[in-house]
Amino acid sequence: MADEQAQPQLALERIYVKDMSLEVPGAQVFTKEWKPELDINLQTNAEKLDDDHYQVVLTVSVTAKNDGESAFIAEVHQAGIFLLQNIPEDQLGQILGAYCPNVLFPYAREVISDIVTRGSFPQLLLAPVNFDQAYAQSQQQANVAGQPQVDGQGTA
Repeated sequence: MADEQAQPQLALERIYVKDMSLEVPGAQVFTKEWKPELDINLQTNAEKLDDDHYQVVLTVSVTAKNDGESAFIAEVHQAGIFLLQNIPEDQLGQILGAYCPNVLFPYAREVISDIVTRGSFPQLLLAPVNFDQAYAQSQQQANVAGQPQVDGQGTA
């Protein structure tokens, strides 16, 4: 029985949109030819809720400029509550900083596409992201700076 209790468990218990916004600074964007320049930023944050639960938030921000002017700013904070029991401490950062954002990204991608389309812009489908690679890079940068990341917090 003790062996069963020691088995690592990882489960997604809830997924939700924590916050979302679309800002269209000016209507003149709709009178010009649509040749957008996109700036896409991703960030993850993990917060321990109790002994077994973490809230992981993937923030996706997309800024579109058209003809040098701001066309729209779309931002989604896609959150999930994950059950993590008996996870070795050395694996926690990887799970919170890469695995969980990988689970959340398709949902955030869908919300971004939806709000951009509702703003009357052409559909925007974000390319897949390799969060494992992004997490590894953030760890390397933190180690170079002498500041190890804790609890999977960092920028992807």
